[in-house]
Amino acid sequence: MTGSIQWVWKAFADLNPKEVEAIFQLRQAVFVVEQNCPYLDVDGLDDQALHLMGWSDEGLAATLRLFPAFEPYGGRVSIGRVCSRPDARKSGMGRELMQQGIDLIDKRYGEKETQIGAQHYLKDFYASFDFSQCSEPYMEDGIEHILMLRAAAARR
Repeated sequence: MTGSIQWVWKAFADLNPKEVEAIFQLRQAVFVVEQNCPYLDVDGLDDQALHLMGWSDEGLAATLRLFPAFEPYGGRVSIGRVCSRPDARKSGMGRELMQQGIDLIDKRYGEKETQIGAQHYLKDFYASFDFSQCSEPYMEDGIEHILMLRAAAARR
């Protein structure tokens, strides 16, 4: 991967067809193909989320979605579908992607807790952003996950 990353936040309704296609292609390449996890990535929830896209000269390098009030987690803020292209890994891109998400949460939703469902092997990565494990491991789509919670900015 070459060049710098341009970070762009958009509501789903504001994404153009090429952006939607790029997000879905990257998520499917990582979660369905690379992780060999057949599941429905297009889950009907994308229209409730803000989408962060990290664009490089080669196209979409990283993405995540952020829910300001995710009902399955009691209305807490949530980040999910965090992924990057294989050639963007080990470059700090994943850390920068998450930091962009955390920065927006602290700025806009800092009074709320944030909850995520994390792949268990990434526990330490998310812990570095002040997330703490709050559940026993559970299986989701054949991959071990845990729930993690991050205190509201005002309580840290």
